[in-house]
Amino acid sequence: MPFETLQGILLPFLGTVLGAACVFVMRSALPPAVQRSLTGFAAGVMVAASVWSLLIPAMEEAEHLGQLAFLPAVAGFWLGILFLLLLDRTIPHLHRDSASPEGPRTRLGRTAMLVLAVTLHNIPEGMAVGVVLAGWMAGDETISLTGALALSIGIALQNFPEGAIISMPLRAEGAGKKRAFLYGVLSGVVEPLAALLTILAAGLILPALPYLLSFAAGAMIYVVVEELIPEASEGEHSNLGTLAFAAGFTVMLALDVALG
Repeated sequence: MPFETLQGILLPFLGTVLGAACVFVMRSALPPAVQRSLTGFAAGVMVAASVWSLLIPAMEEAEHLGQLAFLPAVAGFWLGILFLLLLDRTIPHLHRDSASPEGPRTRLGRTAMLVLAVTLHNIPEGMAVGVVLAGWMAGDETISLTGALALSIGIALQNFPEGAIISMPLRAEGAGKKRAFLYGVLSGVVEPLAALLTILAAGLILPALPYLLSFAAGAMIYVVVEELIPEASEGEHSNLGTLAFAAGFTVMLALDVALG
């Protein structure tokens, strides 16, 4: 595996690790307004990445279909939405600031279900990184190495607050610093795994690349609409989450255009 590919896979995970490490330097949980802002920023990055790094390349890849070049993007997008819906219904998890868990009944504790909630929306992020890197490795003309790394950097930037958002509340609830850090790191382990599996899958079925690109986009949009936007806009001063969303969107847009 090329070093650049390994770098692209690990960058987002490094963002999660650094965010989780905030538990060693900060004494208390993040204020609600800060959490909303960070969540909004993450949502903006994911939406911009879905459009510029995934959906547009998927349609460019299918240009040979002429006026029907949108079909792989539409089909893959809906498959990604339905895949995340399935995971949402079958995996027990608990969203931040939610009183009741989602999914099937389980004996898992609150901490484990909080970690599972973050893990769920890390899956499509890992898939997104993996499929773009797979396209670059296959020599796809619509995907450059700098574009693939721009996506990895963008995901890493939004993983930093996610790592902090999972570890800091656990510390505030009484967990030790090392345990809170470990849970934050574990929530991000699924990303490099999902990226590796997607690279392998794309290598086996390269003609399906447009579908895989849009599949990852649909999965990320599901997470944004179902989880991140509601969390960013709840409570007082919800405009902070909106402004942070715009900031995340423009940061990812700029990264993709400048580096892609």
